[in-house]
Amino acid sequence: MIAELAAANAAFAVIKAAINNGGEILAAGQKIFDYFDAKASIQKKLNEKAKPGHDHSDMEEFMALEQLKAQEEHLRQSMIYAGRPGLWDDWVKYQAQAARRRREVAEAAKIAHAKREKEMQDFAVYSLVAASVIGAIFLIIFIVTH
Repeated sequence: MIAELAAANAAFAVIKAAINNGGEILAAGQKIFDYFDAKASIQKKLNEKAKPGHDHSDMEEFMALEQLKAQEEHLRQSMIYAGRPGLWDDWVKYQAQAARRRREVAEAAKIAHAKREKEMQDFAVYSLVAASVIGAIFLIIFIVTH
């Protein structure tokens, strides 16, 4: 989680510098995506820790999430005031679409992995059956010839 927080902080610093230098918010381009990817990764880890059996009272994680919330609020205000009209709303919609695409890609990867596992199991079974049949044939030939 520390690596993700460091990535989010670095991306936010670039975004903030682009805004402070009078640049267009979109000039930060990839860093905006990096920031929200890091945020999503941290949130995912926190959600996994919140499941039963995990200690979810870690103060460091709470403070990291609070820091990200403050940074996102700063970014929201920058998009509203320094960006084009409706930029923040478009960004929120884009984030929702990107999250949906990430879930779809993850689900497709999970399905592909399960399919490969099934194919490997089938191959192992067919190989075992083929080896058994060939062994049985050789055994029958051996018995008949001796």
